[in-house]
Amino acid sequence: MLASIGYAVAYTAVGLVLLALGYLVLDLLTPGHLGRHIYQDRSVSAGIVLAAGFLAQGAIIFTTIWTNATSGFGQALLYTVVFGVLGVLLQALAFLALDLLTPGKMGALVTEVAFHPAALVSAAAQLSVAAIIVASIWP
Repeated sequence: MLASIGYAVAYTAVGLVLLALGYLVLDLLTPGHLGRHIYQDRSVSAGIVLAAGFLAQGAIIFTTIWTNATSGFGQALLYTVVFGVLGVLLQALAFLALDLLTPGKMGALVTEVAFHPAALVSAAAQLSVAAIIVASIWP
């Protein structure tokens, strides 16, 4: 039981670091400070995009842990880090691709105070990228 508690703590710590990395990358892709857009300006669009990013990363982290748990703790933790970082990078790439393919600047659109439909498009892209990564991990 103590080993399982230790594994849970380690996986959670890695998961939180990966979520923070995803947050920081999204913050770099949007103008201003993402936290300020959400908590001070109350931007629903920014909240939707960040929430989708967290859910997407969570799905990738969960799948990596779930499918690799029998390969040993060290290897499963390594896979979690690798696929988690890959998820952050591919989600950022999807964000940049949307920015190139759509009118306006995606970062500015998804941080507007008033709701903007681009937030839903960006959120769907993040969740789709995560689904693709999850499918590649699942045996």
